[in-house]
Amino acid sequence: MTTDAQAKAHLHRYLQSAREALLWKLEGLSEYEVRRPLTPTGTNLLGLVKHVAGTEAGYLGDVFGRPFPEPLPWMAEDAEANADMWAGPDESREDIVGLYHRVWEHSDATVEALELGATGEVPWWHPDRRQVTLEQILIHMIAEAHRHAGHADIVRELVDGAAGMKQGNENLPSTDTEWWKAHYERLEAAAKEAGQG
Repeated sequence: MTTDAQAKAHLHRYLQSAREALLWKLEGLSEYEVRRPLTPTGTNLLGLVKHVAGTEAGYLGDVFGRPFPEPLPWMAEDAEANADMWAGPDESREDIVGLYHRVWEHSDATVEALELGATGEVPWWHPDRRQVTLEQILIHMIAEAHRHAGHADIVRELVDGAAGMKQGNENLPSTDTEWWKAHYERLEAAAKEAGQG
C-alpha cells in the first residue's frame, strides 16, 4: 500500500520532471529565439516559462494561504491580457528562470508542509469547485506543467529542429536527419492520399 509520503513523492517527481523539461527547451538559444512568437497566438519559449511560474505560484501558494512573497504584476486581475505569456525586453531570461526556480522552492515548501488531504481554496474557479486538496492541486499543476512543456517541445522544434522530452531521455527514435526527412515525407503523402478520398 502506498503511504501519503510515497504518493506525495511520486507526484512531486512528475511535477519536477515537467519543470526541468520546460527549462531544457531554453538551452542553447539566443534571447531572440527564446522570445520569438511561433504561433498565431504568440506562443514562445520564455513566455511559457513565465506563465507556468506565475500559475504555480498561485496554485501552490495563494490557494493554501501561503502567498509567493514576490509581486507578479502580470498575474494581477488588472494586468494586460496575456501579459503572462511573453517577456518584455526589460525582463531577462535570467530573471524569468530565476523566478521560476524561486517559485519551485516556495511550492516545494508548501508540498513539504502540508498533507495531501490539506484543503485550500481556488478563488478564480467556479464556486462549486473552489474547495480543493493539495493532492488535487498537485495533479492539476502536473497536467499544467506537462501541457506547456509539450508546447515548448513543439516551439523548440520550430526554432531549430531540436526535439525530445529531456536531455539524456529524448523519448524519440535514435535516428539521423535523413530518416526524419523520409518519415515526414511519408506522413505528408499519407495525409494527401487520405484527403483525396
